[in-house]
Amino acid sequence: MAELSSGPVALDTSVLVRCIVADDPRLTPLAARLLDHPGGAFIARSVLLETEWVLRAAYRLSRAAIHRSLMAVCGLPQVRLEQPEQLAQALGDFAAGMDFADALHLATAEAASAEFHTFDARCARAAAKRGRRARLIEAPTR
Repeated sequence: MAELSSGPVALDTSVLVRCIVADDPRLTPLAARLLDHPGGAFIARSVLLETEWVLRAAYRLSRAAIHRSLMAVCGLPQVRLEQPEQLAQALGDFAAGMDFADALHLATAEAASAEFHTFDARCARAAAKRGRRARLIEAPTR
């Protein structure tokens, strides 16, 4: 691997997945080195969103296992997160049963003081169960 910069590194989904599932003996140590970079490791919200999807869809991990893994990565002292308050809210909603993408979209809308609108009834119901507001848009009846 090329010499790393002394400043923070930004991590891609593939790096996080390698760290979490540790399924490649060649790449896992490299991924772990990046995650543990002394200059810090930055993880964008979009990377966490894609990581959840990969762990669920490709690796068939349970919600609880995904939540534990994401919380462990996000809790590392050298990790810097994009909009950590929104991610914390979304991870809490995810642990309580919301779809992670829906939870992240809702947290982002709330942070922008915007009312979240959706055609997805399941999203609106899940938000309501958490005491959050996702306005369900329904087509007018004829």
